Order: sequence, then C-alpha cells, then structure tokens
Amino acid sequence: MRRPVFAAFGTACVLLLQGCAGWQSALDPKGPAASELAWLIWFFTGLCALIWLLVMIALAAPLAMRSRTRSDPLVLDPGAEHRKARAVWTALAATTVILIGLTLLSFFANRTLAAIGSDAELTIRVTGHQWWWEVRYEDAQPSRILTTANEIHIPSGEPVRIIVTSTDVIHSFWVPSLAGKLDLIPGHENVLDLMADKPGVYRGQCAEFCGQQHANMSTLIIAEPRPVFDAWLNDQLRSAAAPISAEASAGAELFLNRACVMCHKIGGTVAGGTVAPDLTHIASRQTLAAGTLTMSRGNLAAWIADPQGIKPGAHMPVVDLNGDELNAIVAYLEGLK
Repeated sequence: MRRPVFAAFGTACVLLLQGCAGWQSALDPKGPAASELAWLIWFFTGLCALIWLLVMIALAAPLAMRSRTRSDPLVLDPGAEHRKARAVWTALAATTVILIGLTLLSFFANRTLAAIGSDAELTIRVTGHQWWWEVRYEDAQPSRILTTANEIHIPSGEPVRIIVTSTDVIHSFWVPSLAGKLDLIPGHENVLDLMADKPGVYRGQCAEFCGQQHANMSTLIIAEPRPVFDAWLNDQLRSAAAPISAEASAGAELFLNRACVMCHKIGGTVAGGTVAPDLTHIASRQTLAAGTLTMSRGNLAAWIADPQGIKPGAHMPVVDLNGDELNAIVAYLEGLK
C-alpha cells in the first residue's frame, strides 16, 4: 500500500517541478530582473508555508491536549490567562515584523529593478494591438529608426529600456524569464527595463485579457551577442529585397495593386500602411500572426487564404485570390528576408 502512495506522491512532485523551468517560466530566470523576482517568489512562498504550518500546529495543539477538569469552571486560572495573553501578543508582534520585513523586501527589490536600465543604450518602443506587437527601435538618427513586429531582438548582457503603450485596449507585456509583467495602457507610456544574461530565445505573452485572440498574442525576445545584433539591425534597416523570380515579380505587382498596401508597409515600395505589421523582412521572422504559426511557405499561404479560420476575430481580412495569385504573393513574401 505504501509503495503506490509514494509513487503517486513522487509523480505529482515531478509534474509540479516541471512548471519551474522552460522558456516561459518566472522560476527559470535568465536575467537580473527575473532573478530578483524569482528570489522574491521563493522567499514569499517559503515564508507563507512556514506561517501556515505554525498556524496548523497552533490549531491542532489544543485539540490534542486534554483539558484539565476544574471544580468550578467559572474560576479563572491567572497563570493560564497570562500564557494566553503572551501568546497573542507574541503572534501580533511576529505579524508586524513579518509585514514590515516583506514591505522592505518589496521596496528594495523595486529599487534594484529600476536600476537595471539606468545606463541602457538601446530603447525599444512596444505598442500593443489586437492581437500583435508593434516594435520600434529608437535612434537619434531618423534613418536608423526601425519598425518591425512581434519579434524583439536585443543584445545579450546589456540593459535594454522598453517603453510600452497600446492603441486599443489594455494589454500586458510579460517575458517571465527576463522580467515581470507591465501593462500597456492606451494614451499612457510605461517603462520596463530588462537584460538577458546570455544569448537565447525567450517567449513572452500578453498577460491581460484583451479580447478573443488574447491567447494568441505572443512574442519572442531573441538575445544575441552585440556583433550579431548589430548585423541583424543593419540588415533590417535595408529596403525590401527585389523579387528574383517571375512568380515573385508577379506577386509583388499583385500585392502593390490590391488592398494589402492599405494596411501593410514594405520598405522601398509604395506600400505604406501602418495599421498592420510591417512586412519589409517578414520572411526573416520565426513565426506568423504573433506566434500563432511557424514561418513557412505553407503557413504563409494558409494565413493569407483564410486568416479568420486560423485566428478568428483577427483584423486581417480575407483577400479574394485564385490559386495562382496566392502562390505568386507567397513567393514574393517568402523572399522578404
């Protein structure tokens, strides 16, 4: 009987511990901000568990002890009353000390988090839309301002300042392995400072219910060594690549003469829409539709042909295309790297 019980307990513990790691776990920190928050989580959890245990002992102890019978139950025992009063005052003092201690811990943790981006050289503006992320890399030179979507590249080992806002409803930017969550509020800017200790890909998610496709509003933070990041940034600043095949050329002409140009922008072309993701280098991204699909020719075609079937409620309309036209546009977009 004991063996199955222990096996079930061990299995439950393993399943619970699996939630403490991974590319989207606040308990698997990969940066100073996330490490500070993870330490607070573990400390608060351990302290609360200890308090719960002491309370349970305090409740169980009187039940386990036999009450002494007295000849006159109305007669007070001064010694017992003194012990009870002392226990109450001790518990009150301990509660006060714990609350003050936790408040101080939170204060110093917030001060540590605020200091992370004090010398940040890179500022990124992230704007939440239903249901995708607009990413703008700020620069003193207007020609080096970059706008992209859904994937955020940062240099590893360096602090980055992220300014967040929203154009429609309240969203929440959360990359658990790198930092805590921060709300994106229409008409208001909030600031989040983060840093990735080492290169890697870290998943983020909108953490505030923002509508029908809230669950499909994710992002990837891609941390790279500084030389790799600089090379990526310079590539992204270039205009879109010219089509290299007859099919891609036909797709470019179709794209620029259909309603696509009303919403999307492609650098170096007449497409200048700003209400949907910038497609200048769409094929260089790892995902489509804010992490809903992995980037591939088949998924590109599926997304263009039936966006509402893949992401119901998305603002991407269905464009009337025949098979040849769809293949041509996909061939063009597939070359935008």
